[in-house]
Amino acid sequence: MALSPLNRRRFTRFKANKRGWWSLWLFMALFTLSLGAELIANDKPLLLEYQGDWYFPIAKRYPETVFGGEFPLEANYKSPYVRELISAKDGWMLWPVIPFSYNSINYDLRVPAPAPPSAANWLGSDDQARDVLARLIYGFRITVLFALTLTLFSSIIGVFAGALQGFYGGWVDLLGQRFLEVWSGLPVLYLLIILASFVQPNFWWLLGIMLLFSWMSLVDVVRAEFLRGRNLEYVRAARALGMRNGAIMYRHILPNAMISTMTFMPFILTGAIGTLTALDFLGFGLPAGAPSLGELMAQAKSNLQAPWLGISAFAVLGLMLSLLVFIGEAARDAFDPRK
Repeated sequence: MALSPLNRRRFTRFKANKRGWWSLWLFMALFTLSLGAELIANDKPLLLEYQGDWYFPIAKRYPETVFGGEFPLEANYKSPYVRELISAKDGWMLWPVIPFSYNSINYDLRVPAPAPPSAANWLGSDDQARDVLARLIYGFRITVLFALTLTLFSSIIGVFAGALQGFYGGWVDLLGQRFLEVWSGLPVLYLLIILASFVQPNFWWLLGIMLLFSWMSLVDVVRAEFLRGRNLEYVRAARALGMRNGAIMYRHILPNAMISTMTFMPFILTGAIGTLTALDFLGFGLPAGAPSLGELMAQAKSNLQAPWLGISAFAVLGLMLSLLVFIGEAARDAFDPRK
């Protein structure tokens, strides 16, 4: 689809910001790699050949009896017994670059966990003998997916609420502003702590709770745009021609309001990442055992003798937030109407 002249100019301005442009490419590359985390870090082979047949353990579970074993349980492909069964029939296995998943325990550590970086664990292991690099890859993915989902739904609700307040004004705007003042004053962290004592936190539970409060960040921006736009000449002309309010809001005012919304979304994304990391660090985030950057930072705090834990988590988190901030700055400059 061809871009309009205005959008082409915006894209040119965004591309002219080299820091934001290359940050976008780097972030997309890292996120794409993390989406295929199972192909990069896994404790199961990608491909297995046994007696002329092909198997894909990464996608399907095979019992040990398929390879001549005795128990009808899923094969442990790292077990010397299973390896010997497969190699005895001239079979072979293709392993991922990192032969550990986020919850895999390395039982062959030569020192007590947390173990320092080695040939087996490139960034060392945590205090439960799990590979740090594998947990970083999976943690990066779940953190970005959580932040993207929260940003998307927060933007939808925030734009809808701000559009109603700004377009109709009067009592709708007055009651909406009073509700926002009360709702924004609630202590979010305390509510999460209280609810965590009743419900086991998980991805969707956290998303729902944080969505109750995160949508308010866009309301004021969208409300201001609709308050200004509803009095413009072309909006009055559309109303005089009998166009319905919903159509006026969607066709004539919303496109202008989305400009300011788009510039705020990368910063909402960084805020969501920071909030999830903080909750995981305090122990009120994702379930225990889930790959989490905040949980890795909490381990670093408890194991000061293992600096590789804190350095790894800080480097990934700092790089992620820096890239998103650079992208947000480039988007803000590209959509700036003064330019």
